[in-house]
Amino acid sequence: MKTEWYVDFVDLNYKPNKTDLVCLFRVEPDKGISMKEASGRVASESSAGTWTTLYKLPARVKKIMARCFEIKGNFIKVAYPIDLWEPGNAPQLLSGIAGNIFGMKALDGLRLMDVSLPKEYLKHYKGPKFGSKGIRKILKVRKRPITGAVPKPKIGYSAKEHTKIGFETWMGGFDLVKDDENLTSTSFNKFEERVRLMSKARDKAEIGTGERKSALLNITGETNEMIKRAKLLKNYGLDFAMIDVVTTGTAAVQTLRDVCADLGLAIHAHRAMHAAFDRTYNQGITMFFLGKIMRMIGIDEIHVGTVVGKLVGTKHEVKSIADMLRNPHIKKAKETLEQKWYNIKPVMPVSSGGVHPGLIPDIMKVLGTECTILVSGGVHGHPKGTRAGAKAAMQSIEASMKGIPLDEYAKKHVELRQALDKWGFKRPK
Repeated sequence: MKTEWYVDFVDLNYKPNKTDLVCLFRVEPDKGISMKEASGRVASESSAGTWTTLYKLPARVKKIMARCFEIKGNFIKVAYPIDLWEPGNAPQLLSGIAGNIFGMKALDGLRLMDVSLPKEYLKHYKGPKFGSKGIRKILKVRKRPITGAVPKPKIGYSAKEHTKIGFETWMGGFDLVKDDENLTSTSFNKFEERVRLMSKARDKAEIGTGERKSALLNITGETNEMIKRAKLLKNYGLDFAMIDVVTTGTAAVQTLRDVCADLGLAIHAHRAMHAAFDRTYNQGITMFFLGKIMRMIGIDEIHVGTVVGKLVGTKHEVKSIADMLRNPHIKKAKETLEQKWYNIKPVMPVSSGGVHPGLIPDIMKVLGTECTILVSGGVHGHPKGTRAGAKAAMQSIEASMKGIPLDEYAKKHVELRQALDKWGFKRPK
């Protein structure tokens, strides 16, 4: 007597409909489980199945069953009929394709590599309000990378101390001053005070430099509190809201996308906690997938890595994520799927983590100029202080755009020379 029906969810002759969502998984079956059986379990548990045959089923179930239609080595593709998904509900999407399947005993490892989102599904999402072009318009920066820095250490300064460092950063030529992921509102640095002081310092820096300046202040918190904080940013004339998008979750990000759009605020997405899901190759979900979901929901820029900084991320990984965020059409590759973005705007990739002036040319070789580069410790640790550190980073960008080696450019740019004397071209760990 048949008790399991997992293999019914495997159909290698199935050709996906244009409205199907398609997922690419990397599967490692547990001992004694075949790839076909493991693949059926993934498709079943993420759609309309269960562990045993049932007494009676409506005919509808056959139409909405997910189907594993391709198995190549450890990689499988699963097609999900559009009727499985509630329009515009990102949490429900994750509950399906990234839900119970990761806890199944029959799988020794499972990694969600990518999802291909059809037009019929994407049309229920607005994507970024501003995107890359909108951020450039806000900051009035045409060609070079956008620049920003976090006061370091990432938490510990009072609002007044934080603002003083931020002002020096702006005066050194940087566009943005950014909160770090774990700074929201503390006993020694209240969010409201930081917003008030930073907005004043921003205005002063704009007068002093004749350049547009702004801040990425972290509104992360309970959803209603984030809405309150976003409104405060608007009241003080700021242009961005920063959100830790993984820790707050897709539901909160969806809500804040619309709130911030109505307020005229661009969303800077910090990816804090991403490595808990994406660092291990045989388990979890990829940063490529996370970035794609966030572009769909509607953030305006998001961290992608540096290749050469202190955080993990290969050159191929970082570049592929950035290209997925920036391009209107992504072609399929071994570990990613084809994606057309239709009317959803491009997102600005952000490079951060252990960056100093000596590493900027390497980052620009990978990401080009259509990115935001955050240089924090590599600004504030400059031998002559924050303002000189920001100048050194700007000089490194200038040299890169002119195609001049840093050692050569540093001969006539003292701040860059001082930075190279301290850090050289060292890649931190």
